[in-house]
Amino acid sequence: MVSALSNIVKIPELRSKIIFTLVMFAVFRMGTHIPVPGVDPSAIERLFNSGTLFGLLDLFSGGALSKFSIFAMSITPYINASIIIQLLNVVIPTLEQWSKEGEEGHKKTTKVTRYFTVVLAFLQALGMSIGLKEAVLNPGPMSTLIIAITLTAGTVFLMWVGEQITANGVGNGISLIIFAGIVAALPANIGKIYHYLQAGTISYINVFFFAAIAVAMIVLVIAVHTAFRRVPIAYAKRVVGQKQFGGQSSFIPLKVNHAGVIPIIFASSVLMFPVTIAQFIDIPWVKTFAGYFAWGTPLHSTVYALLIIFFTYFYTAVTVKISDMAENLKKYGGFIPGVRPGEPTAEYLDHVMTRITLAGAFFLAFIAILPTIIASATHMDGINFGGTALLIVVGVGLDTMKQIESMVVMRHYEGFMK
Repeated sequence: MVSALSNIVKIPELRSKIIFTLVMFAVFRMGTHIPVPGVDPSAIERLFNSGTLFGLLDLFSGGALSKFSIFAMSITPYINASIIIQLLNVVIPTLEQWSKEGEEGHKKTTKVTRYFTVVLAFLQALGMSIGLKEAVLNPGPMSTLIIAITLTAGTVFLMWVGEQITANGVGNGISLIIFAGIVAALPANIGKIYHYLQAGTISYINVFFFAAIAVAMIVLVIAVHTAFRRVPIAYAKRVVGQKQFGGQSSFIPLKVNHAGVIPIIFASSVLMFPVTIAQFIDIPWVKTFAGYFAWGTPLHSTVYALLIIFFTYFYTAVTVKISDMAENLKKYGGFIPGVRPGEPTAEYLDHVMTRITLAGAFFLAFIAILPTIIASATHMDGINFGGTALLIVVGVGLDTMKQIESMVVMRHYEGFMK
């Protein structure tokens, strides 16, 4: 294993890509400590310590939001813009056409996503600067505008950093930025566990159970992330001139968790809305209603799980084109043994996709409410483990390792993934 890993540094191109990626990580981490001008960081810190809904966003930003640095919004506006553009492919013919044009179409879609990111980032930054006006040193329109522009510039810079990592580093840059932000919170979580032990709040048995649950969940996430259903495909024999084509068999891999982490992000955004409104509206019944949706309450967990299941089916239905899949099979002479080509094939694939998506949806719902279960079982509150963070870390880690593995194997070295 050690000798296989040492092959990585023997490849100059791969070595330079890894170094470039690490340098970009360092730039990202330095930016999380540069404060936004005109803001009182201590007031922001008091707001977060009092309990707030921005915990998930702060985790994505690697703590930059709680510090209210120039990277406070992280890459979240770009993710939202990408998801919205992807969903609009279904209703806007131009975007749908671009998705079928290969590399050129991808460039056009990326350009639109960038512009849309700037718009979303500015609106989100404007809302944050207005909503957190108590922390602004000199409240006023000019201060609000400067803060909004600074936060927007930070997001745009991170978008550029992510694209540079994708082009010149290893892995998907946008995903790796979120990955770096989540991993950066690991030392703080270990520190919290140590303080809990020192204070006598928890025992070593609690820590052991926490570690056992963590290892088990990581193994489960890896298993589900890589799981897929193989639908067997056979191709009819065709004779063109003096050559014979087809006759071989293959399969269609249908992923159990095709939607990834997106349903959790959608559900979190929906449930954040009432709590966000309640923070800035001083009306008793509004705050009472929002209290029912506070993190960890039975109503919150139930609605959260149901929304995740709904969004899993919704996103899978939008992104997986079953009819196109069946049409392409028919066009190239492929068929599922025992199923007629055309509409029967589409119905069969839809039936299979519906069943495996149900398993993926329940898995996502369980992972999302996992932090609440861990906190109640081990009495470790405030430890950022599970849910979205676990899915992202495992998914991005596996994808990056696979890319490095492919580059190592291409150079005729032994791979390091068994």
